[in-house]
Amino acid sequence: MLLCANGGYYTGWTTDPLRRLKQHNAGRGARYTRMNAPSELVYVEEVADHSAALKREAEIKHLKHPKKAALVSDTSHNILPSLQSTIEEESSS
Repeated sequence: MLLCANGGYYTGWTTDPLRRLKQHNAGRGARYTRMNAPSELVYVEEVADHSAALKREAEIKHLKHPKKAALVSDTSHNILPSLQSTIEEESSS
C-alpha cells in the first residue's frame, strides 16, 4: 500500500513491491498514482498465491481510510520493516 501525496492510500498487488514503487514514482503506475504522486511505501503483506493476492487487495480497497491507517500501524502482517534495508539501498542509488 502506498501513502500518496494527497494523504490517500493506493492499494495494489505485485510480486516485487520495490520495482512497482519505482514504476509508480516514475509515472508509469496506475492512474490514481499518476494523479496523486505516491510519497512512500507504507504497507506490504505477503500472501500464498495470485488468487489470495487479488482477494486481499479487494478486501483492503473496500476499507475506509481510518481502517487502512490502522492496518498500516499494525505490524503483525506488515512485512515492510523486513524490506527496509533494501528500500534504503534502492533510494540511495
